[in-house]
Amino acid sequence: MPNAKVLESKKAVVETLTGKIKEATSVVFVDYKGITVAQDTALRKQFREADVDYTVVKNTLTRFAAKDAGYDFSEILNGTTAMACTTGDPIAPARIVCEFAKKNKNVLSIKGGIVEGSVLTADQLNGFGELPSKNALVAQVLGTFLAPISSLAFVLDQIREQKEGGAPAAEAAEA
Repeated sequence: MPNAKVLESKKAVVETLTGKIKEATSVVFVDYKGITVAQDTALRKQFREADVDYTVVKNTLTRFAAKDAGYDFSEILNGTTAMACTTGDPIAPARIVCEFAKKNKNVLSIKGGIVEGSVLTADQLNGFGELPSKNALVAQVLGTFLAPISSLAFVLDQIREQKEGGAPAAEAAEA
């Protein structure tokens, strides 16, 4: 039986992991077998830039933490495991892992995870790898909203110029 000091440190790790899992908008468990130090450094840099916490975890302690948070990952928590979690963009961890795996063949693979409280399989999380970031999606939606307004403003400007008897703006620019 482990001594009390070791047991207390393990309990503290489980509490920390439980807190991360509960607070996170997204948690992705990753198999990192075969990654080099240089690749790992580059991956960690991408995670830091996206405000994603990336940690190598012990499977047994993570199992306890996930159970305390209300999830069961006993089937996927085996072998080499790292946990990428964020309280920001819920798609970021899966997207970063997928992009990195494409560039560096057979280095990383997603085991499974949670996105906004829903447990997702590796295939479902790999699908997120194809999506643009949250900011890019917001920009696309705003662009869609602005397109009709911009078109209306352009048409109204053309009508105004015709009524004033001047040349349209496109013809004036060419002259």
